[in-house]
This record gives sequence, structure tokens and C-alpha cells, in this order.
Amino acid sequence: MKKLPVGIQTFEKIRNDGYLYVDKTEYIYRLVTGGNSYFLSRPRRFGKSLTLSTLEALFTGREELFEGLYIHDKWDWSRKYPVIRIDWSNIDHQTPEDIENDLSDVLQSKAEHYGITLKRKRASGRLDELIEQIYRKTGEKVVILIDEYDVPILDVTGKSSEEIEAMQKTLHNIYKVLKGADEYIKFIFLTGISKFAGILIFSALNNLKDITLKKEYAAICGITQEELENNFTEHIDVAVEKLSSTRDKLLDDIRQWYNGYSWDGKTSVYNPFSVLLFFDEKEFKSYWFATGTPTFLITLLKKRNSVESFLQPVQASEAVFSSYNPERLETLPLLFQTGYLTIKKITKDDSNRLIYTFEPPNEEVRDAFVSHLFGAYSELEVDEMSRLHDDMQHQLKTGDSEGLERSLKTMIARVPYQLHIEEEKYYHSLLLVWLHFMGFKPQGEISTNIGRIDAVWKLPDMTVIAEVKYSAKKSFLGRLLSKASKQIHDRKYYDAYRNEPGKIVLVSIAFSGREIGCRIEMLNN
Repeated sequence: MKKLPVGIQTFEKIRNDGYLYVDKTEYIYRLVTGGNSYFLSRPRRFGKSLTLSTLEALFTGREELFEGLYIHDKWDWSRKYPVIRIDWSNIDHQTPEDIENDLSDVLQSKAEHYGITLKRKRASGRLDELIEQIYRKTGEKVVILIDEYDVPILDVTGKSSEEIEAMQKTLHNIYKVLKGADEYIKFIFLTGISKFAGILIFSALNNLKDITLKKEYAAICGITQEELENNFTEHIDVAVEKLSSTRDKLLDDIRQWYNGYSWDGKTSVYNPFSVLLFFDEKEFKSYWFATGTPTFLITLLKKRNSVESFLQPVQASEAVFSSYNPERLETLPLLFQTGYLTIKKITKDDSNRLIYTFEPPNEEVRDAFVSHLFGAYSELEVDEMSRLHDDMQHQLKTGDSEGLERSLKTMIARVPYQLHIEEEKYYHSLLLVWLHFMGFKPQGEISTNIGRIDAVWKLPDMTVIAEVKYSAKKSFLGRLLSKASKQIHDRKYYDAYRNEPGKIVLVSIAFSGREIGCRIEMLNN
């Protein structure tokens, strides 16, 4: 059984030291034969650095590393190209002056490797000089690989306009060198989390082909279902035994937790970081989320009162991908580019415009983000949260409608007034958030042959089916409860759960103005 490359982003180390490698060289081959200047955006810890490391090994002619891979018999190994690789996460970039000094040192080290003396002083000039001199010394055009290009910009987000503008100008002067040195360059590949459209950097690199949303590169990073089952067979078997599960059940659980990322609305991939850690620890946890809790995102959502962008599917036109402005980061594109929302569907409207539907990708992201989000709003202590969970579970088991009403009123009381939206779908989402936060695992909008169930969740020896109704008028509470209960029975939502062990609990919930009503019914299977 091959070792898991947890935390390893170097292609050479993975291949030489016998670690598991999911072959992505078909995409690499498509890149290097289909063009010469690319940009790719993906969330953190999604394999961008490994992609650049693979490209570096390819262009420098490390044939031994590619034996048995798709590209091995398709590449001309007699040609070796010089590579300049810049990783902005390893360069001091707090100020433009820091960039000038640290990048100059990086370029000087590369020049010494080729026996070249750099005479110019500024980083941009040294980069220009280095590219041309390497070409003249080796006779081969230069490959430029830039990782995390947007780190210096993201790190000044929230600072003054003057500081942001100064950083942009510094980076623009560096990147415009690449456009001017085109005759000496073989290939350019730029990666980052964000694409800041319309700013100075991309005006300097307007020849880059953005492959972020291209369907032919939808799985260049991440792991597809087929790749998971073909490459992790032995690790799957070990996890099945360790968790006392079945192969089908385990694969379904892994899919729910870590799959779901998509950049074309069709191709779905797993988060590689979480998959590797799951197979390493054999425990379902929020691995990716835990590496960088997005405090600034939670703060931003609270400040802008835009919590609904994460609680329910959101639709937007293609224009949303052109709204990345470092001085005013819009909520939807920010959540998308950082990986907390993904493209679930692409359709067309009456004007034939592409319409994108965004949702959280999977349980890992939804559960962890919702817990942090609701925690930030409710300010509940851990012990109080645990008590409320136990209370709700007892109320559902005993059919305590009045008690459940009290728990839901506690929920509403914790949500600031300005966050309330007078729409039924908002209260659907709010209920799901509360249930997630309390530690339940609800599924929302479950489709049946005659309708959609608002929420379903499982408890020991019990399946809970909930229908939510809302009206702004306070006097409608009883009428709404009857309507919710009637819909459950008329559409027989419970039929799909007749074979589940234990009781079926039917919960009708009504939000009428600021009043809350509940009705619990028990069905025996």
C-alpha cells in the first residue's frame, strides 16, 4: 500500500519516495501542447503547487519521474528548458520595499545557478535581465511558473487605497516584464486563489488564458470519483475495516463529506487535502476547514448582513466573475474563489445568458462554516449549545411540541433583527443552520415524486421529517401549522422512510411574524 503524500507538494519527492500519486499528466499534456500562457484559480490546499512542481519537472526533462504516467511516451525528453519559479508565499511581501529586496535575492540566486551576473537594481529589471540572459546562455526559451500570485494583494486587503495601489503598481511593474520578454519565453503558468479582474496586474498579463472555468480543465486539481476508487483501493479497504462499514456506505459517506467542488457545474471533484487526511486518520472531520478558519469571512458576512448567500442556493450571471476588486471584495465571488461556495449548476436565462447556481460544496464545508457562522451570531457557549442539543433531542423523542417551540424561540432570539428576511425560504435555511449548529445532520430540500421535503434528519431509532411555513401576519400561526401538517400527509413524505428503523417523527413548524409554533406527530413503522 503506497504512502499518503500528506502535506507534500513536490512532484519529485512524491515520485522518488514511493508516495501515492494521482496521475494528472493528461491535463499537463493538454496545457503544454495547447498554448503557452495560462492562469488557474483554485482554493488553498487544492494542488496548485503540485501542478507547478509537475510542470517544472517536465520542462527540466526529469524523464525518470514520469515513467508509467500518461505523458511519458508523448513528450520529447531530449529538450530541456530553463525554469524560473516564483512562489509568492515564500517571498516577503508586507510592503513594496520588502518585495523589491526579497524578490531581488530570489532572482540573484537563480542567476548564480546559471553563472549569470545581474547588473540592474530593481526587481523588475533584474527579472527582465535574467530571462534574456538565460535564453542567450542556454539557447532555450525560458519557462515561467508563478505560484500564489495574489498573496501580496490579499494581504493588503482592508488597508488604505494608497497602500493597495502601491502594491498593485509594484506587482504590475514586475509582471509587465513577462509581456515584454515574450520572445524569450516558452511557457507561462500563473496560479492563485483570486483573479482580480480589471486591475493593473492583469492589464500587464492580458495574454494569459484563464482556464479556471474551462470544462476541459475542471479536474486538473482535486480528485474525481473514478480517481478516488482507482487509486485509493487499499486505503478504502483499510478504512472500511477500521470504521466497521461497507465499501458502498463508506464511499457514500466520503462523497458527502469531501466531494462536490465544481468549476463547470458538471465535473465534481474531492478536496485532495481532506481526502488524504481522512485516509490517514480514518475519521470524518473538517480537515481542510480547520487549516484556516475564515474569521475574516465570518466577520464580513456579519458586517454586510449577507448570511443568506451561504444558507441557500444563490444564482448569479457570468458578470460575478469579473467583480473581484481588492478594495471592495464582493461576498459571492469571495466565497466562491476561497472554496466555501462552488458551482452546482449552469443554466441559461431567457436572454441566453449563463446563470450560475452556487452552493456549499459538501458536508465538511457546510457543517464547519455554518457552525462558525451561527456561533458568531448567537455567541452561545459550548455547554449551553450542548444542553440545547440534548433538549431538542428529548423533545423530539417525547413529542414535546411546547418544549420544541421554546428551543426554536431561543434560536430566533439569537439572530439579530437586521438578519431576518421576510421569506419562507429564509426560515427553511435558518432551521437547517440551527440544526447543523446543534450537531444534528439535516438534509434540506429532499425531492420526492410529488414534492420537496424541507428537512430530514436522523436520530437514534428515529427519522425526523419537518415542514416549515411562514407568514408575516401574527394571526396565521394555527393556520400555518395545519397547512404544514396537511402537506406532509397529502404528499406522504414519510413513505420513503418506512423501512428505516424506529419511529418516524413528523414536525410541523410555523413562523408567523415573530411567533413560533410546532406540532409533533409520531408514526410507528
